[in-house]
Amino acid sequence: MNPSAEGQDRRQILQQGTGRVETLPTGLRLLRSSATEREYSNAQVGDAADALGWRPPLTVTVRARFSHPVALLRGTAGFGFWNAALGPGVRSLHPPRAVWFFFGGPPHDVPLALGVPGHGFKAAILDAHHLWFFALLPAAPIGFLLMRVPTLYRRLWPLAQRAIGVEEASLVGVDLTAPHTYTLHWEPGKATFAIDERTVLTTRTAPPGPLHFVAWIDNSYAIATPRGHFGVGLVAEDRSQWVDLEEVRIEPGVTDNR
Repeated sequence: MNPSAEGQDRRQILQQGTGRVETLPTGLRLLRSSATEREYSNAQVGDAADALGWRPPLTVTVRARFSHPVALLRGTAGFGFWNAALGPGVRSLHPPRAVWFFFGGPPHDVPLALGVPGHGFKAAILDAHHLWFFALLPAAPIGFLLMRVPTLYRRLWPLAQRAIGVEEASLVGVDLTAPHTYTLHWEPGKATFAIDERTVLTTRTAPPGPLHFVAWIDNSYAIATPRGHFGVGLVAEDRSQWVDLEEVRIEPGVTDNR
């Protein structure tokens, strides 16, 4: 992790339940050992809660590999920037903002972008902190009922997607067990995601910040579908699962010049 502008270490390690952050010769291992439905388990490294958040323009480069392919991973995992709006241990709820590579395994199902599955590995931005989101909130109960009809869902959901500031790309073809270099160029009003220098998503907008860097693997899941199905919980998993971070480099002021 990079030091802050004041020269102090921003990094904070969280180890909850069976989650452990181990130091390897090649970097850090975020390890989540066997987990149960009764205990939240999380291995996380990121900015300290009281650290100043990051703002664009910047570029973050993460060299990482996972223990299992997408089909066998459970819980959630990822790396990037967010405002810690939701999840276990979060005491005050506020509209979520994120710019990140995100994974959610079954039964996780949060299909925020039309045509993109609500699970799996994806590049994504989310920014619900603007007037569209608050304007549509009163109509949400009726909207969920209407979107049970497939035709209405296809017509209405783009409005909701715009309100929550979502753009996503499913990364189904990526072998997570192989090491890859993940790059995120976060600029004012734009974000570009790349894997091994191949662009996988360029967005038309982006949250303005400030947001905190986070990398994690846990045993949680969430369900929030446009048709009104909601739920949160913890996944039981006998296998240990992990993500190795060989490099995390954040370069303020660096943008995508391609």
